[in-house]
Amino acid sequence: MTHSTVAKYNMIEQQIRPWEVLDNRVLSVLDAVDRADFVRPAYQGLAYADCQIPVGNGVRMLPPTIEGRMLQALMIGPDDRVLEVGCGSGYLSVCLAQLAQQVTSIDARAEIVDFARANQAKFGPQNCEFRELDQSQVNERLRYDVIAVSASLARVPDNLRQALTLGGRMFIVVGQSPVMEALLITRVGESAWTTQSLFETDLPRLDG
Repeated sequence: MTHSTVAKYNMIEQQIRPWEVLDNRVLSVLDAVDRADFVRPAYQGLAYADCQIPVGNGVRMLPPTIEGRMLQALMIGPDDRVLEVGCGSGYLSVCLAQLAQQVTSIDARAEIVDFARANQAKFGPQNCEFRELDQSQVNERLRYDVIAVSASLARVPDNLRQALTLGGRMFIVVGQSPVMEALLITRVGESAWTTQSLFETDLPRLDG
């Protein structure tokens, strides 16, 4: 096996699985999509490390453990329409696209959208699109089965809650550094949502 193959295997077996990510569909996707293809050249040595990797403009790739927990918690089905808030490097976007019917990934920063789109083009899933859009512009006229927020916010935006379908799930990290909380929010009625606390973490703000 090549060094990168060994490093990816160790990432899955020594980092992600011990963090209680046991869903075989998720693990298969994390094996199939190579993080190294989405990391800037200066950070290639960190591609499989359990750390936040700089993308640019204050944006960072999530650690693989958090990506794994997010993908597992959202229970994405093959017919699900997904909204990703925060394009990052495009890595998580492509992982989501392997599990869902359609992924729309948005970011307010054009340079981040362009970087993610270019990375996604190398991998090639056709069910993933990138748009320059701020999360505050998301509204309930177009609802999603899954919303994945890949950076932190001070609180859960009501417009994102409203953009969930009935039964829809949202992963989001809220709070203040250094202790933030990862939440799974599920819409259980037209005006009702449940909130499950998953773990504590500390991520950069969505708006930098």
